[in-house]
Amino acid sequence: MIDSAIVAASPRRPRLWRLMRASAIGVLALLLGAVLLDRLFPLRLPAPDSGSTVVLARDGTPLRAFADSDGVWRYPTTADKVSPLYLSALLHYEDRWFYRHPGINPYALLRGLVGGIVHGHIVSGGSTLTMQVARIIHPIPHTFRGKLVQIFRALQLEAHLSKAQILDLYLNHAPFGGPIEGVEAASWAYLGKPASRLSRAEAALLAVLPQSPSRLRPDRHPVAARAARDKVLRRMRDLGVWSAAQIRDAEIEPVVARSLHAPLSAALLAERLHRQQPAARRIVSTIDANLQRAAEDRVSDYLSRLPAHSSAALLVVDNATLETRVYLGTSDFGDRERHGYVDMVSAPRSPGSTLKPFLYGLALDDGLITSQSLLVDAPQDFGGYAPGNFDEAFSGPVSAAQALQRSLNVPAVDVLDRVGPTRFVARLAAGGVDLGLPSGAKPNLSIILGGAATRLENLVGAYTAFANGGIAGTPRYTAEQPAQPRRLLSPGAAWIIRDILGSNPADVEGAPLEGVINRHANVAWKTGTSYGYRDAWAIGVTDRWTIGVWIGRPDGTPSPGQYGAVTALPLLFQVADMLPQRGGRTHAAAPASVRSVAICWPLGGAVASTPAALCRQRRTAWVLDDAIPPTFAERELGAWASGLLTLRVNARGQRLSGSCHATPEHIVQLARWPALATPWLGVDDRRASTLPPLAPGCAGDSLDQASPIRIAGLNDGVTLRRAPNSDRPLQASLQVLGAQGPVQWLLNGRLQGSSAADARWLQTLPAAGDYRITALARNGAFATLTLHVAGARQ
Repeated sequence: MIDSAIVAASPRRPRLWRLMRASAIGVLALLLGAVLLDRLFPLRLPAPDSGSTVVLARDGTPLRAFADSDGVWRYPTTADKVSPLYLSALLHYEDRWFYRHPGINPYALLRGLVGGIVHGHIVSGGSTLTMQVARIIHPIPHTFRGKLVQIFRALQLEAHLSKAQILDLYLNHAPFGGPIEGVEAASWAYLGKPASRLSRAEAALLAVLPQSPSRLRPDRHPVAARAARDKVLRRMRDLGVWSAAQIRDAEIEPVVARSLHAPLSAALLAERLHRQQPAARRIVSTIDANLQRAAEDRVSDYLSRLPAHSSAALLVVDNATLETRVYLGTSDFGDRERHGYVDMVSAPRSPGSTLKPFLYGLALDDGLITSQSLLVDAPQDFGGYAPGNFDEAFSGPVSAAQALQRSLNVPAVDVLDRVGPTRFVARLAAGGVDLGLPSGAKPNLSIILGGAATRLENLVGAYTAFANGGIAGTPRYTAEQPAQPRRLLSPGAAWIIRDILGSNPADVEGAPLEGVINRHANVAWKTGTSYGYRDAWAIGVTDRWTIGVWIGRPDGTPSPGQYGAVTALPLLFQVADMLPQRGGRTHAAAPASVRSVAICWPLGGAVASTPAALCRQRRTAWVLDDAIPPTFAERELGAWASGLLTLRVNARGQRLSGSCHATPEHIVQLARWPALATPWLGVDDRRASTLPPLAPGCAGDSLDQASPIRIAGLNDGVTLRRAPNSDRPLQASLQVLGAQGPVQWLLNGRLQGSSAADARWLQTLPAAGDYRITALARNGAFATLTLHVAGARQ
């Protein structure tokens, strides 16, 4: 029987083999056909480096979006950066079998076909998420033929990409209305938050929005958007994904969407980073989004009170990392009248007096000064360069600390002349501050008063040295950017300068009013104003932050009356007051190289090594590396010569010159003040350093080389009155007698001008009151007269 069964079955075997062979051939043909179609109609995927670019704050908040060539805003993201609530709502509502099907769902397609036949229109499209991606990246008509193309493209996607890659394509390219594509852009545009922090209600809204982006836009059609959202929520409840209680809570949430607009914060920094990385689609900056917005509001409000066309720039850097937390290149990016398109953080401008702290720091490192070294603020000529002060007044003898705090120009030029302009410029360049000089120009004394150009970002980077032990760096705008630390000053010099700048007395011009700034912030600050009121600066350093403010007109037009202490400094204090301070580092104690020493004026030596009779004024100074230098020697000997003077005198106290002798005679010493400081000395100081008269019969010596001078034209103490019925101010015609060379004229301490020694000087007395007129010769000899101008008779 077995044999007969085998014989009976043998005729079926060829048919089975033929059937199997035919099936194999058919499958092979289908595969070859698929491969051929795939080659003939290749899958065109969006290029990963094409499309729009978004610049983000450090926490992922968009600062500015740069649309692609089609005007689309898209913020690149991936599934692991999107809320799981959104992914759950999307997949359960759109395609529950996404991870199981090969790109198409036959059951869903059949259901859609039957629904269309029964109802006469499409009720359920039957498209999988993969099919939706196919339609998103390839425009496909909504026809039967288009459906076949969509199926083919979906199969192609599944063959070439993983499920994760297909899902990421949807997350980045799904339409959400207007120019918005992708869930991250939609979440920020409509909800003002990242897609990683969506609630259930928000997740459901964004899951359904791509079905009909125009009809369901929540900013235009909130009622329709809410109905569609609630439908998704009910589906999630029916499927048992979310509980009924969770759905009830979600349904309570209103549909509230912001007006659709692109983010525009730190706009010029974003433009700068985009220009540096044109191929990057997602650029993460170091900006703190909350501080940036607060600063932009603060600057906008502040600028509204300034003259039209004024602009402002602001930079805030974290001292510990040199990462920039606030960057305002302009006060209003969209305001063309204020030249809002010009980035004043990176624009070269005259720095005014903002370089002075580095000069005094370098002088400390060189052992030229202590914090209380005696300098002279008086009219001086430096090889044909005769600087004046901002307020045109002079203060006479001042300490180095006072000269820096008051931003006095003549002492700064004096110090620079001794340090050397070329060396100073080289040290700044080594610390990251490159000064722009006119073509062919060499470093000169004017650079300390703004006779060069630099950038706000360079200044802020250099000022971080005062919080970082003398090490400056480059402000960082991305985490990848190197800080480029550079030694600018020694730790001791940086500490002393910060202490000086942080202890400005309240009566110093430009100092903050009581209560203006949070005193816990401990701001060390410096202002600057460029020639012609073109640039107003204020730079401040706290334990945690370095803050730079620039105010002016980007086109360089002067703004009379707007200068650093009045215009830029109040804004700096407002910004410093709003910055978080806790958690920052504490201002360190003085380094071991710094100690406090009592010194004497006018000689400059330590009190401990100076005889009491020669110590006219005591000052407590910060001393670096135990260097206590003497007061600067004067450039020209004149009526006075600074320093310790040793004399021989006779029994009557009269001076004996070189070949002159007396019996008995003894040695006396005088502490001489700088000649140019003499007009500002008190009676006792002037008497104590007065030369004893030359003994009769003794030949003259070099100490008498300058003759006394006097002012002719008015008597000392005279009272003047304007002529009746005249509204013209009084003018006095004066002349100096006994002077040689040019003479400087001062009225109540303010420089009025100069005249030749034998020329007459016409001095205007503008109003009633008391006046002091001083004539100061180049060799230090001076004469003073006082007068009173009475009011006009009624």
